Amino acid sequence: MNSEELKIRLHNGDPVLGSLISSPSPFVPKWIAGCKMDFVFIDTEHIALDRTQVSWMCRTYGLMGIPPLVRIISPDPYLATMVLDDGAAGVIAPYVESTEQVSALHGAVHFRPLKGRRLTDVLGGKALEPDLEKYLEQNNRGNILLTNIESKPAMDNLDALLDVGGIDSVLIGPHDLSCSLGIPEQYGHPDFLKAVETILSRARSKGVGAGIHWWGSIDEHMRFINMGANLIVHKADVIFFKDGINNELGELRERLGIKGADKGKEDSEAI
Repeated sequence: MNSEELKIRLHNGDPVLGSLISSPSPFVPKWIAGCKMDFVFIDTEHIALDRTQVSWMCRTYGLMGIPPLVRIISPDPYLATMVLDDGAAGVIAPYVESTEQVSALHGAVHFRPLKGRRLTDVLGGKALEPDLEKYLEQNNRGNILLTNIESKPAMDNLDALLDVGGIDSVLIGPHDLSCSLGIPEQYGHPDFLKAVETILSRARSKGVGAGIHWWGSIDEHMRFINMGANLIVHKADVIFFKDGINNELGELRERLGIKGADKGKEDSEAI
């Protein structure tokens, strides 16, 4: 799947599935190639990856036909253009709450390389010259803008954010959203579930992709899908690694009668 196909699927509401890949090791892509992922999520907000590593990962996965979606460290349009320069198919902007932020990101992702007064005029409705309009359309056709909706102000302002234009999908950040709601990490709380359903349904009603990064069970994912989610970011490479070690070494300890054999399972369930 290329980025244009991914973008169309997001807007159409078709399910797309991927995971967070944190490792920049050259050994990882050959295993990812057989995992049938529609995209990879690369996070620079919470994971220590430098620009060279991110660019290597983006270009490698992109050439493999797995569009890389990169979360930048802040909703800064210049950071958005930077990761696009480095090979990202899509930009995930964290903690977006205002229409001004969405407009600036829209300009960076969909009108690159325009900047400054020229970009401000275009975003304000000024017509483009035919050659420039054609160039920008071709140059940015596959670029994807995703905004993290992870606070109560963002949820309350979601219709206005989506009406700005340019957002291809929203992505819920469960941890930050739960904290903003005053119920930290209480993911089964009715207020949290209601907020998730509100965000997903509003996005889909606007013809925009809707997703959540979730590290829990498949049954929980299905609950979110039934609420409207079609962008599914399931767990992360490090979580699969930890679960595999804990579960299988735990089973070996149990079979060998080693005390504390069930500790690994408890740790895995607590993630």
